[in-house]
Amino acid sequence: MTLEVLVCTIDNGINNIDRLILAPIEGVSYLISWQHSPDFTPTDMPESLQRNDIKIVTLQGRGLSRNRNNAIRHASADICLIADDDCTYQQSYFTNIIDTFHYDAALDLATFRMKSSYENKFYPDYSFNLNTFAKGYYVTSFEIAFRRTSIQHKLWFNELFGLGAPTLQSGEENLFIHDAVTMGLNCHYFPIVIVEHDHPTTSSTRVDNHGVIMAEGSYIGIVYPCTAPLRLILKAYRLNKANHLGVFTNLRLLIAGITYYNKQKK
Repeated sequence: MTLEVLVCTIDNGINNIDRLILAPIEGVSYLISWQHSPDFTPTDMPESLQRNDIKIVTLQGRGLSRNRNNAIRHASADICLIADDDCTYQQSYFTNIIDTFHYDAALDLATFRMKSSYENKFYPDYSFNLNTFAKGYYVTSFEIAFRRTSIQHKLWFNELFGLGAPTLQSGEENLFIHDAVTMGLNCHYFPIVIVEHDHPTTSSTRVDNHGVIMAEGSYIGIVYPCTAPLRLILKAYRLNKANHLGVFTNLRLLIAGITYYNKQKK
C-alpha cells in the first residue's frame, strides 16, 4: 500500500517545503500543487525538491480549495494525505496512516490528530464514525487522509469555500467531510497524531473575520437546513463571546453567508 502526501503551496511557499520532506521512504511519495497568483513570477525549482519521489504540478490563480482539488486530480497512490507547506512529519506518522487503512479495507476516509504547541484544539480520545461529530470537534484539512479510489473524480472541495475564495474564507474541510458522508462513504476519526503544525490555522485565529463568519453561516445552512434558524441564533451568541462584534452583527453575517451561497449555486 502506497501513501502520497498532497502538499498545497502558493508562490514563494515552494521554498518552505524542503523542511516538510523526509528522507526517501519506500511506498511514500509527495505531490506538490504549486499555485501561482496572478502577479507572481515563478522562480527556479529548489534543488531539494528534485527527487524521484516528488512530483510537482502547477495551477494558476487563487483559492486553497482549487489547489486541493488540483492535487487530488493528479494523485496516484493508494492513500492520500492532505498537507500544507508549513506541516512537518515523522516517518511513524506515515506508518500509522497506512496501517489504519490496511487494517480496515472498508475505510474510505479518515481524520486524525495534529500535534501543536500553538493550538489547544479539542480531540476526543476515542474513535467514532464521522456521520455524527463529537461535541466540540472540528476537522482541519491536513488531518484528512483518504483512499484515492474512493474520492478521486467523485468528490471535490467546494471552491466557494476556503482561504483565497472570493467571500467564504473557511469551512471547506468540514463541508468536504459532510459531502463524503452524504455520498455514503465510510469515514472515521482516529485519535492518532499524524502531523505537526506549530502555526495558527484560519479557524483558530480569524474569529472576527467577516468571510470566516459568513462561511460558518453557509455551512449551517447546507448541513442543517431544517434547524438552521435556531442554530444561527445560537451560533451568533457563541461567536460574540469570542469576537465581541455583537450578536446581531454576527447573526447578520451568518445569514449573509447563506444568502451568498444560495445565489452562487444557482
